[in-house]
Parts: sequence; structure tokens; C-alpha cells
Amino acid sequence: MKKPFQRKSKGNETKSKAEPKEQEKIEETSLVDSDYNRKKLFKKGVNLMADEKLEEAAVVFEQALRIDPNNVETLMKLGYARFHLDEHGEALKIYDRILDIDVTNPEAWNLKALVHYEQKNYAKALDAVEKAIESDPTYGMAWYNKACYLSLLNQVPESLEALKRSIEIDVKNARKSVRDKDFANVRIEEGYKRINEVVILESVRQGYHTLGAIVWTTFLDKADAENAINKLLEKGLIVQNEKRDGLSKIPIYDLAPDVAEKMGKEKKGLFGITRKRLPTPLKNLKELSHAIQSVKEAIEEEDVEKTEKVFEEFIDPTKSGEQMIEQFFEEHREIRLWKIRLKDKGQDYLIENKDKMLNLFDNIEVTITKKMRTQIS
Repeated sequence: MKKPFQRKSKGNETKSKAEPKEQEKIEETSLVDSDYNRKKLFKKGVNLMADEKLEEAAVVFEQALRIDPNNVETLMKLGYARFHLDEHGEALKIYDRILDIDVTNPEAWNLKALVHYEQKNYAKALDAVEKAIESDPTYGMAWYNKACYLSLLNQVPESLEALKRSIEIDVKNARKSVRDKDFANVRIEEGYKRINEVVILESVRQGYHTLGAIVWTTFLDKADAENAINKLLEKGLIVQNEKRDGLSKIPIYDLAPDVAEKMGKEKKGLFGITRKRLPTPLKNLKELSHAIQSVKEAIEEEDVEKTEKVFEEFIDPTKSGEQMIEQFFEEHREIRLWKIRLKDKGQDYLIENKDKMLNLFDNIEVTITKKMRTQIS
């Protein structure tokens, strides 16, 4: 389960107490701002949810609601906690309370639909998610969920149309649908196969050029990826070249020039990634080596923000991400997982896994040093 809330890093705390004037401001705020205690409890509840202490979080949110029973923000989090505690009846009551306050709240309708989905009541889920879309026609996740419910109700053409609409709003929904079991009824449709082509195009645009890298980043089966690539080659949307890998050559794929211009190949894409020319093998190895020194230093300092930033060097395909996939496949996956966990759990997670992280980067460094010596010789 992906946690929607994140705790801030404990790092950079240089004062154990506020200065006298600051303390006076804090006390004044608590007296003047009638919502101060609710906000304090709300923040505490969010932090407990980030630690997956859902029952404790629910209690804290209930306390906050005693101060302001109609606060939608607090009700939303309480409903979410109840939902993940499998207290579906309670979650529905909470979402209905929100809708009594604001009947056009799209998030409440969408979350109510998810409760019905968990109860396998797909018709009710569809009805609720349609109200979410009526409230906000640009709500991409609601369109995606609608596509799921329609597929489960075996309304295949309608499901496919809803999925296409969700992808128009947010292309990431295409990749998400690849492994979603809810679309088992839809995957045989020719229209769905074209969604695979959208996923491949986006992957290539981000800078993933080899079949292995594309399969890894899109979660497509190799056969499906190859089929989509061939379709894109036939349509002239991508082009195939070759690059040398030792004594052999492997195919690489790039956007066709006119497609690259339309999609903004050199500009930041939907995922905020800028396409750059790949460096030479030796230069790339040196950049990896420098990144390893930086990340080891950040880990030793137990600096969460710095560590996350340097992790991106090993993940981003415009930096060393593609080379990591090709040469350090398992390590690349581990680093991606660490980056997610650091965002969720902060410094405690970094300290707990410090030795494991340093050991992994030590091993990568040894391999890179050997490769650099071979390249130089």
C-alpha cells in the first residue's frame, strides 16, 4: 500500500528550544488562532498515518473533529484511515458526512467509490465515481477508476473510452494500466494494445532507448513491448539504430524527428525529465564514480534530503539511470525502493539501513573501477 502522507526529515534541527520572542509568538498563536489545536492534532494524525499507525491516527483525527466537527480536511483523513483498517461501513459514513457539507466534493465521491469497489459492489462504485467526474471532469484518477469498474462489469468499449480519457489527462495512467488486473477483460481489445504504444513512446521520450530498459520502466511483458515497438516503427513514430556493446551490437530506439519536435523531446516532459545526449562510456563511468562518492558522503552524514537528491543520479535516465539498468539491474531497483522509503520514513529509515546502503555502493564502485581501468587500457 502506498502511503499518501510523508514525514519531514529530522535533519538540520539546530535549536532544542525556541528563543524567548519565538516562544511568545507560539503562545500567542495558540491563543489567537482557535484552530491551532486542531491543526496540531491533524499534523500528528498525518505523521501517525505515515508510520502506518492507522488506529492511533484515527483516534487523533476524532479528537481534532471534537474541535471542528465539519472540517472536511480532517474528515477526509479519518475516512481514509477507516478505509485502510477495513472499517468500510464507518468510512462510508464519514464520506457521506463530507458530501452533506459539500455534495460536489470529487475526492469524497471517488473515495466512496473505492469503498464500494473493495466490497465488490462495482455498480455502486461506478455510480459514485461518475458523480466525482461530474464534479470535476478533469479528475484523471476518477476516470481511471471508472475504467476499472466498467471493465469489471464487462462493459468493455465504455471501459476503454474511460481509460483513454484518463490517459489524455495524465499519461502516467497508461503505464499504471499495464499491470492492473482490473483490465483483464479489456486487454484483448485492439484499442487497448494501442495504449501499449503510448507507454512505449513516453518511455523512449524519457530517455530509455533499449528494449531491456523499456521493459523495466514500463512493466510491459517483453513480447508486448516488442510488438508495440514494431507497430511504432511501422507508423514511423520511432526509429531504430544500433550501439556497440562490447563485441556485439544492440538495437536502440528514439523518437522520429518530427515526433520529437511535437512531443518536446528537448523540453521537460510530463515526468519533469529532460532528454540529453548520452555521454561516452568512459565519461559515464566517471560520472557514476563521482555520484557514488557523493551518495556515500550523504549517507554517512545521515542527510536524508541530500541522499534522496543523489539517488536521482542513479535513477534518472538522462544521468546514469539507463547505464544502471544495463549494468547494475538489481542495484538500480534497490536504489529506487530506498528513495521511496526515504520519502515515507525519513531519517530513521536511513539510519537503520545505512550499512546496507554503503555496502551496495562499495560493491558498485569496485566494479566501476575495474571497468574504468579496462577502458583506459
